[in-house]
Amino acid sequence: MKEPSEIQLQIAVFALVSASFANIYITQPVLPVLRQEFHADTIVVSLSVSAVILGMALSNLPLGALADRLPIRPIILSGGACVALAGLLCAATENIWLLIAARFVQGIFIPTMTTCLAAYLAKTLPTSRLSIIMGSYVAATVLGGLCGRLLGGWIHPPLHWRYAFVSASALILIAIFAALRILPRQTAGIGEAIDSPGYGELLRRRDLWPFYFCAAGSFAVFSSIFNYLPFRVTAEPFSLSTEITTVLYLVYIVGIFMGPTAGKISNYFGSGITLIAGSLLLGASLAVIAMPSLPAIVVGLIGTCAGFFTIHATAVGSLNRRISGGQGRANALYVLFYYLGGWAGITLSGFAYAHGGWTSVISTCFAMLVVPLYAGIKDFQATRNARHISRIS
Repeated sequence: MKEPSEIQLQIAVFALVSASFANIYITQPVLPVLRQEFHADTIVVSLSVSAVILGMALSNLPLGALADRLPIRPIILSGGACVALAGLLCAATENIWLLIAARFVQGIFIPTMTTCLAAYLAKTLPTSRLSIIMGSYVAATVLGGLCGRLLGGWIHPPLHWRYAFVSASALILIAIFAALRILPRQTAGIGEAIDSPGYGELLRRRDLWPFYFCAAGSFAVFSSIFNYLPFRVTAEPFSLSTEITTVLYLVYIVGIFMGPTAGKISNYFGSGITLIAGSLLLGASLAVIAMPSLPAIVVGLIGTCAGFFTIHATAVGSLNRRISGGQGRANALYVLFYYLGGWAGITLSGFAYAHGGWTSVISTCFAMLVVPLYAGIKDFQATRNARHISRIS
């Protein structure tokens, strides 16, 4: 089989990751619609998003181990088929709890096309280009997340949100077909699997902790803001329609550019400084979003995207640069922290919104932002100390 060109490989990866992430946030812009249709409260319908995130968090460790042992093609094929079938079940069900269960199943298998693929990229790409390529990978997650929201609240009428699941399932199947044709066949490396560091060894590496905690803290903030945004802007004094609310998610486009850019900035200034800058930008954006003004909310959302994707792209790129083996497990741990943070953020902010509204959500996000900021400071200090020791020796 002829080896694919670099452009072909990037297209296949971009399509597969985008299609995968399109399934995660389908219900986010139509949460108020689901609340009315299923006669459920805000916290219950929000589970249609957080259940996916929780499923992804729980499945990443076993799937990360598989990625170090098995070829990528059968992993993508089996996992993608399960995601597509569960999506069709979401489109057909009349029971909110069955919908949530099917969404959890989707979350279980989405990492076969994201985490496992990231491990594949870390093994096959040159180290010198990995930060930039992983930035492009992050950009694909951005486009996928945006497309999922547009499917749910704009391309299909909000009351016809079920068709969005059918479209997302079709996109998954098309992306799988393209990936299986383009991705080179990979032989499972038995010796490599045995020699690869285990989860315990990776967790004992303190130099990797800042990136894990950045993943958890930053995504907790980001997912909270965008999950409860529809409830904020569809209520007084804004009273926006679901279609207009969905348009606000176009600020996600910022992330498509920030992913690769953050990789370049991190290469030049160092990961610690880049993480601190991203955290400060995210904090300033939260202050702007808290203002009772629609233009301020839009500006704040743009800054939130820029700050979050700066942190995310820097953290995942730096993590992969610092490991020489066990990429599947390392990326699985990263995504575990990432999605556990998102699940915890949505859950905590849900209770905050129920008791104190949007202001309480913003306050909760400020508290969670301390995590990536502190992680960035620790990474900067560790890097500076390492350079100092190197000069002395």
